[in-house]
Amino acid sequence: MNTWQRRSVIYTGVLALSMYVFTVVYQYGMAAFESDPKTFLEALQFVVETFTTTGYGSQAGWESATMLVLVIVMDVTGTVMIFLALPVVAFPAFEEALSTTVPAAVENGHEDHVIVATYTPRVETLIGELDSRGVDWVIVEPDRDRATDLYEEGYDVIHNDPDSADGLRAANFADARALVADVSDQVDASIVLTAKEIDESVRVVSVVEEPDRARYHELAGADAVLSPRPLLGESLARKVTASVSTDLGSKVEVGEDFDIVELPVHRGADVAGRTLAESGLREQAGVNVIGAWFDGEFESPPAPDSVIEPGTVLLMTGHDAQLEALADRTRSEVRRHTSGETVVVGHGEVGRTVTGILDDVDLPYTVVDTEDRPGVDVVGDATDPAVLERAGLAEARSVILAIPDDTAAEFATLVVRDESAQVEIVARAEEAEAVQKMYRAGADYVLALGTVTGRMVASAVLEDEDVISLDTQVEVVRTCAPELVGTSLGDADVRARTGVTVVAVERDGEVVTDLGPDFRARRGDELIVAGPDEATNRFTEVFG
Repeated sequence: MNTWQRRSVIYTGVLALSMYVFTVVYQYGMAAFESDPKTFLEALQFVVETFTTTGYGSQAGWESATMLVLVIVMDVTGTVMIFLALPVVAFPAFEEALSTTVPAAVENGHEDHVIVATYTPRVETLIGELDSRGVDWVIVEPDRDRATDLYEEGYDVIHNDPDSADGLRAANFADARALVADVSDQVDASIVLTAKEIDESVRVVSVVEEPDRARYHELAGADAVLSPRPLLGESLARKVTASVSTDLGSKVEVGEDFDIVELPVHRGADVAGRTLAESGLREQAGVNVIGAWFDGEFESPPAPDSVIEPGTVLLMTGHDAQLEALADRTRSEVRRHTSGETVVVGHGEVGRTVTGILDDVDLPYTVVDTEDRPGVDVVGDATDPAVLERAGLAEARSVILAIPDDTAAEFATLVVRDESAQVEIVARAEEAEAVQKMYRAGADYVLALGTVTGRMVASAVLEDEDVISLDTQVEVVRTCAPELVGTSLGDADVRARTGVTVVAVERDGEVVTDLGPDFRARRGDELIVAGPDEATNRFTEVFG
């Protein structure tokens, strides 16, 4: 029984009891004080007329003071009951009738589907992956208002508790492909226990916030326990360590001595300010520029007259030696010769992972956090220029924003960029939608936790896809493409139709990287494609 139903029952009971009491009292009063006996039905009629304000008819004209007071009390009580009926019964009833009703169970017989408990912005990447492969999914959301909003936006959602056996059965758990739990460490463990109690054969994937708690989820019975935050921290740290070493940073190994790499262009770099044609990257380094991020917008292929500004992220393919030579041209002269100082803002799980990697490579850093905890050097808000000054921003080479709040991170990016035009800003975002805003605010490289989490979960629940770039802006996927068999890449026009680039093909245990427009895929080939998440999903829809 919901709140409105409970209130309605209470109101109806009070109303009925009040009318009964007034009927008995009125019947007694008319006989004792007015010498005009009334039957119970006549007394009840009078009470109903009074409560509904429809008039008193033939019973008007009382003479005793007692009956006049009684009638006055009935008048007031009836009026109060009418006004109470509006907010307690009438208005909620109208609202209930006119509002969206979210189903409490799946209605279309889902089978081989993925159950997501519950909705967070991190599941958007996963949903995109599932949609591209035609895999059904349903969100089990316990919050009524959020479930209603999702339902009105077109999500397949049911309003139920994923922590209960009834809630999972309502999502047709027994016939599901997998269950994904991403609420909190404690709630997720409870969901895993409930799921395994119902059916141990269904795959259960749990996402943990604290890696140290992964063991308890495994004990609960989770088939896969994912910890995306440390991976995100490692990726952000590599962007800094790659700036001052020969490390290529976010490198994806495709074959022997052949890689895909993201290279952020730093301020003062040799290629900064030039167009792609003027940079001579392909001619001088022998690499292939398959895409580039300009202010958060991905272009594939980038136009020859596109200007490589500081903060541009180049997506390149080539052999190790070629890529290392190119990486040197994307760093500034200062960064080639000094480690500098790094300011790490935020000391949660991501921030601690970042500082751990910086310790390993012996790079100095200063930690800023709003809470005074072990490992924090400066306590304060990073959106305050005075706090950044105390942290040594003026002498810093890099700032890593590991703040778990996108709004605060966006504002901090604006403040840092205003205080220092030369510092490199590497930022963590919670939602993928915030990435472009952070680039616009002045960040040099941004990676979203939602993107990393979605890719990790997709790899864990989809058997026909291998995401080999979990922690990069561009998704690199190893997948089959039966619709491409026998068709040349040029005729298929893959890049124009989907936005991805086919960078390699695995055939008979060997990796083929020399792919011209006349290259034809064979049955059994596994294609390695690279592009934004939505582009790789589109490739699967078109050719998968």
